[in-house]
Amino acid sequence: MPTSKRPPTKYQPRGLTVLHEDKDIIVVEKPGGLLTIGTERDKSRTAHSILNEYVRKGDPRSRNRVYIVHRLDRETSGVLIFAKSEAAKSFLQGQWQETDKRYLTIVYGSLAQKEGTISSYLTENSAFTVYSTPDQTVGKLSHTEYTVLKEAKGFSLLEIHLLTGRKHQIRVHLSEQGHPVVGDKKYGKGNDVYGTLALHARSISFTHPVNGRRMFFETGVPEFFIRLIGTVGMPAAIATHE
Repeated sequence: MPTSKRPPTKYQPRGLTVLHEDKDIIVVEKPGGLLTIGTERDKSRTAHSILNEYVRKGDPRSRNRVYIVHRLDRETSGVLIFAKSEAAKSFLQGQWQETDKRYLTIVYGSLAQKEGTISSYLTENSAFTVYSTPDQTVGKLSHTEYTVLKEAKGFSLLEIHLLTGRKHQIRVHLSEQGHPVVGDKKYGKGNDVYGTLALHARSISFTHPVNGRRMFFETGVPEFFIRLIGTVGMPAAIATHE
């Protein structure tokens, strides 16, 4: 398959790794600490603004832009898809239930059940804190499937299969099980000494919005994870598509 010629270095997106780009989509790896898109309360540099500059290739008059398909929390690293048209965005969002999303996370302690699905109705209070509620008329039903991959040093490494995509879902579900994500200042231990959130969107598989091909992208295990729990028996960073 021929590769498109890369633009000059100055037009590469600063702070993001492009895993794939064609005329319809861009797939990137977002570092932790970077917002996906600005909010009313925070207008700082975001993955969205960086990629808008990138697709305009330095021309502020360009009408090129990228469209948000989904989001990762600011502290979460990993794979993000952006669309280059409203039609591509609508298709990808319409197919979201068929999009396979896998995360890696490290939590405190050892889970009694080494695999399972956590389900609850999630809602959010006025302080922007998400929590489970028994009230089905208020909360949205949410499912987090997990498998323990390794246990060491008082930590557990989990693979998460995200079956629904609610705000802060993985972090809330694991915290409410008594196993908060390492480095989670909002839902974790009050005395957590780690400044990095151990949550990484490792892979994603979806149908291309135009050519209909099934695509798959996978990233490596973050260095922070290896420092916490040692080697995890997974391949180095790769990005592939079928």
